[in-house]
Amino acid sequence: MKVIVDLTIIPIGVGVSLSRYVAACEEVLNRPGLKTALHANGTNVEGEWDDVFAAIKACHETVHGMGAPRIHTTVKLGTRTDRVQSLEDKVDSVVAKLG
Repeated sequence: MKVIVDLTIIPIGVGVSLSRYVAACEEVLNRPGLKTALHANGTNVEGEWDDVFAAIKACHETVHGMGAPRIHTTVKLGTRTDRVQSLEDKVDSVVAKLG
């Protein structure tokens, strides 16, 4: 099943600058079969359910491996069975309505 996820991973106990952890997760998420779109407060991830959630697990393993003792993650997700829809399709639909 295809899934589109809005993912935010927040390392806790590592200081206020998180960009190196974000960059490490982006490298993990940029694996074959996944499409990503980095935004100001997280990353959108599109792909097969098992692949996306394996990547989220790998992000946690990577960030813990970088020394983060604790991680808080927010995942919002959507699936569809009536048609195929990509990250771009969702944005394009709203932009078209804006005129």
